[in-house]
Amino acid sequence: MSVIRLQNISKIYQDHGLPVRALDDVSLEIEAGEFTTIVGPSGSGKSTLLNIISGLDSPTSGQVFVEERQLDKLKSCELVNLRLHRIGFVFQAYNLIPVLTAQENVEFIMLLQGQPKIEREKRARELLDAVGLGDQMRRRPTELSGGQQQRVAVARALASMPAFVLADEPTANLDSAAAENLLTIMERLNHEKGMTFIFSTHDQRVVKRAHRIITLEDGRIASDVKADPH
Repeated sequence: MSVIRLQNISKIYQDHGLPVRALDDVSLEIEAGEFTTIVGPSGSGKSTLLNIISGLDSPTSGQVFVEERQLDKLKSCELVNLRLHRIGFVFQAYNLIPVLTAQENVEFIMLLQGQPKIEREKRARELLDAVGLGDQMRRRPTELSGGQQQRVAVARALASMPAFVLADEPTANLDSAAAENLLTIMERLNHEKGMTFIFSTHDQRVVKRAHRIITLEDGRIASDVKADPH
């Protein structure tokens, strides 16, 4: 069953008064439990596509359906609830809250969801341990390296146990060991919990684990192939 469906999506930005077509008539379906990566050169539309799937950005034309709900028909509060309870994000810029510790950042979405304090703390500690930051839980983002901040951001995205995780270059600042460890955690959640993952990446370590590889070029889907992860 398709849980994400894009129909004829185009996105046009204005750059100094000139139109720039970031996405050009993209149609795409993602099924529940997929482990999919979107690849392509810089400027091909990868990040724009993830932002549109999540409802963080709106297409210039076309329709987006998430779990059969058409995003542009949702009220703002309904869209917020969809993102809060169903979608986990890993942003290139991390978007950690500077005044919160690593543990508090991971707990933050669960706090908004109204989960009990004991459960929030337990899951945050487990995830930070899993990404190798069990000894950094009390540090704030400015006290962490870029790679450590990235791992906190991934732990935060997974903490609420979302149905979908949209990850924009999730391993960009990680060494090989940290990247492989994170990908293994994500694969386990994919297998055990049926969590759907959609990555935007240049990283071949991510591509090698993918079950499906979608290639964007100039805002269009150039290829869409099933893969044997290895």
